[in-house]
Amino acid sequence: MSQVSQPSQETFLALKLDSSEILPLFEQASNWQERYRQIMLLGKALPKLDEAFRVESAQVRGCESSAWLYHSVIEDKHYFVADSDARIVKGLIGLLLTACQGKTSAEIARFDIEGYFDMLGLTGQLSPSRTNGLFALAKAIKAFSV
Repeated sequence: MSQVSQPSQETFLALKLDSSEILPLFEQASNWQERYRQIMLLGKALPKLDEAFRVESAQVRGCESSAWLYHSVIEDKHYFVADSDARIVKGLIGLLLTACQGKTSAEIARFDIEGYFDMLGLTGQLSPSRTNGLFALAKAIKAFSV
């Protein structure tokens, strides 16, 4: 299998996810339908990964849907670019990246995915396969940041 290059540094830095704007939308949602809508909107807002980067070596294992994850360290902070072929997964990726984008290794190591999704009101709302995929993505993000 040939080695595939990474997205450009500009691609990693261009992904702006402001937790002060995104997280309140989930925290204030009064029911699962509103949270689901926010997940879908977030997924729609994330840029699509170029087809050249949708390769097997970048796929996250454990996701039922196809999901691709790239990582770069820029000035001792971790940046990620990710995509999925499923809109809800892409939205969940957006939530993970909101919590991890531009963070240090120590900050990512302290990231509590269960507590984070509980705070957002998503615990128990996702199917077991979605939950497993989400944990696989979080594990991959943590593994990159070690």
